[in-house]
Amino acid sequence: MSEEIRIIVVDDHDTFRDPLAFMLERESDLTVVARPRSLSEAREVLEGAEFAVDVAIVDLNLPDGSGADFISELQSSRPRALALVLSATTDQEDLARAIEAGAAGAMHKSAPMSDLVEAVRGLAAGEQLLSQEEVIEALRFLVRVREIHREAQRAIDTLTPREREVLQALAEGWGDKEIARRFHVGAGTVHSHVASILSKLGVSSRLQALVFAVRYGVVTIE
Repeated sequence: MSEEIRIIVVDDHDTFRDPLAFMLERESDLTVVARPRSLSEAREVLEGAEFAVDVAIVDLNLPDGSGADFISELQSSRPRALALVLSATTDQEDLARAIEAGAAGAMHKSAPMSDLVEAVRGLAAGEQLLSQEEVIEALRFLVRVREIHREAQRAIDTLTPREREVLQALAEGWGDKEIARRFHVGAGTVHSHVASILSKLGVSSRLQALVFAVRYGVVTIE
């Protein structure tokens, strides 16, 4: 008889998580020991001193955080447990962060159940689902992403308080005349602020500036 493989399934979609757990438990050697719906629930499971798990199947997009955070915490508290990302995301950065956190493999939610079962068994048996080249490429990708973020933050830090206010006004749909009245300045001053914003952010249009500002949290949109 095969040794029991204990599995935790972390996914917030009941219509996916519960049928997945049911299908896994049809296999004689697989046992689902927990089915948390969120990062906070998954953390509560890990806090159980007697909780034992061999393989964690983790969705990256949880309602209260990233599955990558859980993978990192799993590696810290249960070093022998292995994490398999099972997600609908195709975002390379999300997957790279999960690999950095310690994920041992990654599959799309549309993968056949037979492939998933074999992946779980392979991980439990010590097989390497991610090659060294894949891990290195993921880490290199994160280095590039983080440098882009650092450059963006340096650009943001050069904005004056008034330029941030003008950006926020643009995000709220204000025109130049409305902005001029709002800040009690002339239209020429507004144009100068906008030109300075474009130059500092390294973009060529107001739309690009707004995309940049939203992406990095410079402005808020309701």
